[in-house]
Amino acid sequence: MKKKEPKIRNASFTDARAIFDMIKKHPNELVPRSISDILQNIDRFVVCEVDGEVLGTVSWAVLPEIGSAKHPSVEIKSLSVDKSLRGTGLGRRLVRSAINHVKALYPEQIIVLTFTPEFFRKLGFVEVPKEKLMYKLYTGCLNCSKYDSPFTCPEVAMALTLKKKS
Repeated sequence: MKKKEPKIRNASFTDARAIFDMIKKHPNELVPRSISDILQNIDRFVVCEVDGEVLGTVSWAVLPEIGSAKHPSVEIKSLSVDKSLRGTGLGRRLVRSAINHVKALYPEQIIVLTFTPEFFRKLGFVEVPKEKLMYKLYTGCLNCSKYDSPFTCPEVAMALTLKKKS
């Protein structure tokens, strides 16, 4: 039987376990998230569903400390696509969906820390010095057990600058 077309939709509470499991499968690429954290931020997750199964996810977080009071930055995080669907454009669709959600908030920029800069470059992101994201590095990266310092981590800092609303 042929699989249905992947459906991108807002996550719901019933998706929390599947999101948790997807993130947990990628401990070297993604920052772990607890079920509690996922549930508290479920309104900031988008999922890809195929035949009733969650096979992709992405989320975002508002970073008021980066940017301005009227136009803070938003971080794309927890992007995960099941291995069976990688290379199909699903990751791109998930990120575009997240971007469309956050554009309505009029952030100054959307940032990402990634091991796959070429993927984000194709979506319009450009590399930025990690020093521009110091707050993010200190709050999100200093507790990382993988690297001695955020500056030794091979993740690349990238940003997509958006037009500001007056």
